[in-house]
Amino acid sequence: MPDATFDQFAVDLHQEVLGRAGSAPDEGNATLLREETFTEIVLELLDEHNELDGWELCSYEARSSGSLGAAKLNAWAISGDGATLDLIVTLYHGTGRIEEVGKPEARRQFELLMGFLKRALKGHHVRMEEASDAFSVARRIWEARDTLATVRLFLLTDGVARSLSIEEEKLPGIEVRYVAWDMEKLSRLRVGEREVIELDLTADNGLGIPVLEAGDPADEYRTCLAFFPAALLARIYGEHGQRLLERNVRAFLQNKGKINKGLQQTLRETPERFLAYNNGLCCTAAEVRMARLRQGVARLEWVRDFQIVNGGQTTASIFHAMRKEKLSLKHVSVQVKLTILNDPTRMAEIVPMISRFANSQNKVNGADFSANGKFHRDLESLSRSVWAPAASGLERGTRWYYERARGSYLDDRSRQPTPARQREWSLQNPAPQRFTKTDLAKYEHAWMGLPHLVCRGAEKNFAAFAERLEDDGEPEVNRAFFHQVIARMLLWRTAEDLFDSLGVTGYRANSVAYAIAWLAETSARRIDLESIWRDQRLPTKLSDALLAVCREAHGFLCGRPGNVGEASKKPDTWAQFRDTRLPVKLDGSTPLQAPPLNGYPTPRLYVKGQESRQKLAAAPAEYWFALSKWAKDRGLLEGWERSLAYSMGKLVSQGRPPSDKQAVQAARIQERAQELGFVENPPAP
Repeated sequence: MPDATFDQFAVDLHQEVLGRAGSAPDEGNATLLREETFTEIVLELLDEHNELDGWELCSYEARSSGSLGAAKLNAWAISGDGATLDLIVTLYHGTGRIEEVGKPEARRQFELLMGFLKRALKGHHVRMEEASDAFSVARRIWEARDTLATVRLFLLTDGVARSLSIEEEKLPGIEVRYVAWDMEKLSRLRVGEREVIELDLTADNGLGIPVLEAGDPADEYRTCLAFFPAALLARIYGEHGQRLLERNVRAFLQNKGKINKGLQQTLRETPERFLAYNNGLCCTAAEVRMARLRQGVARLEWVRDFQIVNGGQTTASIFHAMRKEKLSLKHVSVQVKLTILNDPTRMAEIVPMISRFANSQNKVNGADFSANGKFHRDLESLSRSVWAPAASGLERGTRWYYERARGSYLDDRSRQPTPARQREWSLQNPAPQRFTKTDLAKYEHAWMGLPHLVCRGAEKNFAAFAERLEDDGEPEVNRAFFHQVIARMLLWRTAEDLFDSLGVTGYRANSVAYAIAWLAETSARRIDLESIWRDQRLPTKLSDALLAVCREAHGFLCGRPGNVGEASKKPDTWAQFRDTRLPVKLDGSTPLQAPPLNGYPTPRLYVKGQESRQKLAAAPAEYWFALSKWAKDRGLLEGWERSLAYSMGKLVSQGRPPSDKQAVQAARIQERAQELGFVENPPAP
């Protein structure tokens, strides 16, 4: 990579950190916040390229104590099957210059992660403060100690590591790997230099894998049918992990699901039947090398850019069975359909369709494909054409840039033909006015009164946002809606700055989400968003109210018993704060408008909930208690259904209405019970 491009990447990343983190008045708090922001930005980049997923931020640091070494943790992730754990530490300089990271310092950072891992494996969480986020992480690791097969220790840094030949520490029964992402490696990733997976099957499997080959009359692709040894697939998954599933729309769904439990049971009890019972894998490749044997028959020797687009559940289950349960898989084979596209540029178009229409064992939600949906594309298009009002008559307008595809901001700027045009483009599209799909989900869910979803983290919140669009329908994305989106973004970003002025520490995002949601609910979403768009800032009275609510939200969350971060993710916590009367007034001095602004269709669940409540209105508490007992005595219905029926009885007896979700499920349970023979009818009202 040319030095100029690398230097520009370093400047851009530094400015992005400063822009997102804001300016806390206390220098110590500002440093911690920027380190956390740098961590989040880098993890989003790695997530985008499937280098790791499902991560959560967690700030923890401890000195050596007795037999325990020093420890530090900035983020973590664990696979659904509990076999793979990722621990992340950040070495952040924050100078904007490229600092060199020597081998001793890099080794020390990995030792800090090992310190946390060893503490967790020894059950150290019982000696930790339960309110800290690190308590939950350490407890989760302790609970997974018997299933852990691989631990990856990640070092993230805004420096450049010149030497990383560090010997990896060994742990009994666990494979430990060190992974470093410095600025040089990150810059290659951000400009699209994805590290592709290459498989040498002659080294892995003697002469290679026998295949049957079929062509495509349109000459668009070739397809091979093969039978891979299960042990080979397990080894490949163990080496490459989630990168094998880069074009798969799902992550591993855990061994707790019925499908994956069935896979494990077959491998354990009747491995010779696995091939007969399992549908196999759908895979893609950009290039292959084969040895032709006869017409239609060949040996697959080498594969470039190997990806599993359907069958991640099968592959991860095989890996778990071999590595953790020590099962012999030498007689197990897996059917593999390998598609080689003759035009690699069409990967992004065709591969998602293969995944969508393949005969899958687990349901694929349409929301999994949502980032490429019409809602996001329309919003992106408007962000390239709508000019925001200038702050004063002497200034030019700017645009708010929606980065639907990560890296598009830098790509668009770099495509400008001259340095002068690039500078002009940057003035028109300022970096602080760039926002991503996870940013969008955060702003929108806070406004919609769902701050507990925001508190679950960027990726999980976006997944919930995508599911909501899938379930309830998408709003009409026009200029008015775009104005509202930007106004809600200004509301969030102003709240962050106001929170920083309070001089308190911790749980900034949680407090801001709760504060905005409270204001939205209290005002019935009548805050004048159009005036915020016109002025490109909040009116003074609204800022004053927002500051007061931020203070109240932080005090409320920090006053919760147990773990604050986990509590903020619960709907009950939000419901309690939503119903709290705060010393904050939204009076005539705060601009409100007559019709409430939302822009989103009425949630279908809400509509179904209202309909279900009408159906259930006549049922007294005794009816639900009787239904629950009847089903239990006869072993009918699922356990959770019997439990919900009993809970409905308690709600009715207490005069409390069920939630939308409870009402919908209760109506279905009532219908099922009647179909199974439950004849006790609720009395007429």
